[in-house]
Amino acid sequence: MGSPTVAIVDYGMANLRSVQKALELVGANAVITSRPETVLNSDAVVFPGQGAFGDSMKNLRSTGLDEALLEFISSGKPFLGICLGLQLLFEESEEMGHHRGLGVWPGRVRRFPSNLEITMPDGETRKLKVPHIGWNQVWHDGNNPLLKGVPNGAYAYFVHSYYVVPKEESLVMCRTDYGIEFVSGCWRDNVWGIQFHPEKSQAVGRKVLTNFIDIIIGGSS
Repeated sequence: MGSPTVAIVDYGMANLRSVQKALELVGANAVITSRPETVLNSDAVVFPGQGAFGDSMKNLRSTGLDEALLEFISSGKPFLGICLGLQLLFEESEEMGHHRGLGVWPGRVRRFPSNLEITMPDGETRKLKVPHIGWNQVWHDGNNPLLKGVPNGAYAYFVHSYYVVPKEESLVMCRTDYGIEFVSGCWRDNVWGIQFHPEKSQAVGRKVLTNFIDIIIGGSS
């Protein structure tokens, strides 16, 4: 197989060029698209996003991309959600009201508590800001192909105020601590979702995207 074609879903909720460049650096033919037919004809899909959950679902439904994404996922081809793209895979979100998601996975999206704090080595407590912005550790058991070769506890880059709460423990791929422990990655079958931004996570992000390309090629060989 040559360079796999990866559709980067454009539904008006992210600056996608950085994601495209990161995928091209690891060997993908990355195409930014808002066309359902392009999504369905691709070897894999990357579903990034930033912004409001409700507005995102409205945009997906107005373009028919919601149905295209669900059809693509049912095809068994590799799918990766990033940040909001992870959250939208769940059933519902409490962001600015109540909103229904794509419902690929059971669970909901919640906001970080406003009273988050950590205990420093000297015993003092420090309040944490929401949104959670910056580098933080990703804890995993090393058994998932997307995180192959990524050290347990490696640092990745986060920007978010909400986090996913899966109903099923079997969905959890990795976790992160930010005053509370939250799920920072999920996986089932051909669908992965990560809360951190691989395109901003330097060597760790490149490794994750390289692994995703390997998954695509391995599934097509």
